[in-house]
Amino acid sequence: MSDILSIFAHILDIIICPSCKKALPLHISNRSIMNRPLILISNDDGYQAKGIRCLIEYIRPLGDIIVCAPDGPRSGYACAFSATTPLKLTLRKKEEGLQIWSSNGTPVDCIKLALHELVPRRPDLILGGINHGDNGSVNTHYSGTMGVVMEGCMKYIPSVAYSLCDYREDADFEPMRPYIERFTAQVLRDGLPKGVCLNINFPPLTAYRGVRVCRMAHGTWSNEVTKCHHPRGYDYYWMVGHYENDEPEAEDTDNWALQHGYVAITPTRMDVTAYEAIDLLKNNFLSPNS
Repeated sequence: MSDILSIFAHILDIIICPSCKKALPLHISNRSIMNRPLILISNDDGYQAKGIRCLIEYIRPLGDIIVCAPDGPRSGYACAFSATTPLKLTLRKKEEGLQIWSSNGTPVDCIKLALHELVPRRPDLILGGINHGDNGSVNTHYSGTMGVVMEGCMKYIPSVAYSLCDYREDADFEPMRPYIERFTAQVLRDGLPKGVCLNINFPPLTAYRGVRVCRMAHGTWSNEVTKCHHPRGYDYYWMVGHYENDEPEAEDTDNWALQHGYVAITPTRMDVTAYEAIDLLKNNFLSPNS
């Protein structure tokens, strides 16, 4: 297990300790009103989605919340931002300790706009979700929910993405509540290593077997395009596809954990450098005089 996984395995022992559920809220409640944590939330399902509404409810006692989320679904937008489209912000709700804003932009646009225009100070935490659907394995690279926390991570703000492997609009998020409360309070208290965010996925169950800190599974999407013919004489296409876990027997992956009833926590790096390949490429591509 890598150093990063070892760190989070240690943190996990603290997170799931029965006493933590009582201790962590005490830590937060000892802060003065002026020093309450500031939490910025976004998603890729839109500000009206059930997942983000549940997330707001679950973490409301932990700090002041500013939501800036897309005005409609933006799944698959990953880290995309709007370079050629003017963006708008619309205030949807404002009350003590909570503001909800929407934007016509991408999830990453929402974070950039919020950090520039909406937050009174640097947030203590950025959360993405709760996503309606699986963001394990290679889905990490496509996910707008992960785009939210990647953007936060690039700003060196502790960031966590929550996803439920259930695509239904009326999915049941309630079993996630105690885990989200504990994980969020834990990160508010202890932070995260620089350049690391968390991708946390939950199986669609009413109870979980436990929590595993794991790596991203190797997987592949196939049959990704469906071709259709329009009655007016032109072809059009739907992006669909079938996901295949390329290492189904590997027990240290997020796919395995989810398939066996565990909550999967995957620490995710911003730095995508393949360090193990540097020396090889130096030998193969650089001349002795380079």
